[in-house]
This record gives sequence, structure tokens and C-alpha cells, in this order.
Amino acid sequence: MRAKRPPWRCRFPESEQRLPWLSMLLDACAIIDKGTAHAIQKEIKRHKARLACKNNCGNCCRTHTDIPVYPHEMAGIYWYAAEQMDQAVRAVLRGRILTPPTDASCPFLIDASCSIHPIRPAACRQFNVFNKPCDVGEDPFFTRRADVLTPIREYTDKAFYTVLPFYGVTGEAEKNKAIESKIIHTQAKNLKSLKWLAIVKAMDDFDSRRGSRNK
Repeated sequence: MRAKRPPWRCRFPESEQRLPWLSMLLDACAIIDKGTAHAIQKEIKRHKARLACKNNCGNCCRTHTDIPVYPHEMAGIYWYAAEQMDQAVRAVLRGRILTPPTDASCPFLIDASCSIHPIRPAACRQFNVFNKPCDVGEDPFFTRRADVLTPIREYTDKAFYTVLPFYGVTGEAEKNKAIESKIIHTQAKNLKSLKWLAIVKAMDDFDSRRGSRNK
């Protein structure tokens, strides 16, 4: 019997039926979100800390030079940008990819908000800062590490375990070995170093297919 989806998980039934890997990715995102919420509550209770992150901040999206993104997350970003994103936001994103921002901010940061928020990478989901917002140009991981949330490894491992079939790892023993060896982390790329031109192609391909269906 298939496990019941957690209530906080994003759902895209039609796309999930067409793209089997998408369910794995969304399950992993839900696990990361649950683990992050648990870690935040533990930090608040243990140290009486106050979460400083808030909507429309985006400082970490501008200042962090290395944001890890994995192939399964990249596939999700391509899909979301091409098929789910609001058309107006999509047009802005296309421009940012074809003409990258000069301030080295994340290409998916639009109007101080994450344009791929439902499908954003685990690294973005897990990065949270306490006590005071980041200063302009500050990376608190280096300036005040004690204020940066430490993710709970149990949840992170479980999330990566969930997406291992995307990488062709399906047996239980092989999955456990992959998690223990952390080999999946060798697949990570720096989000900001990627050109993301494949997203523009994904957009064009989707528009072409949609146009053909509408004729």
C-alpha cells in the first residue's frame, strides 16, 4: 500500500503522474521542510532564539556565493519554470537567464522573492538565521555561525534516501550504502555558477507542445 502523503506536501497530480521522479522530489521537499521546522522549534526552545528570516528579505539569495543544487532539484526547477510559473514572472526569469544580473544575486530572485519557492533546493529550505536579519552583504555562516540553523541530519538523510531512485539506486542495501558514503553529495553543483539556459529551452518546448495541442 502506498504511503499517505503528508498534509504539508505540495501536490501537482497531473505532472506527478506524467513525471514519476517529481513525486520523489516533492516528498523529499516535504521531509526537509518538516525537519527544518523541527530544528527551528528546538533552537527557539533551547536558546530562546528568535527567527530573523522573513518574507521579501532575500539577502542570502544575494550574498551567498555557493548554493548547492542537485540534479533532481535542477530537474524540478526546469519543470516548474516551464510549466507552473506565472507567465509574467516567467518572462522576467527568461530575461534574467539570458542576461544574468550584474549583482551576482540568484537568477531566481525576482522582486525580492523566490520565483521557484515551492521547488527551491534543500540548501535554501534549510538556511535560517536567528536573532537579527542578515546585514547587506553579510553571510552569517561566517560572521556569526551560532545564529545559523544546523539542520537535523536524520531528516536530510531521509530526504536524500527518498530521491535515490532518480540516480538509479533502488535496492535497500545500495540506498543505505549511498547515504552512509554521502556519495550523492558529489552530484551537487553551485546554483550560481550554472548558466540555466536549459530552462529557456524547457519553456520553449512546453510552449510548443501546448500550442500544438491547442490547434
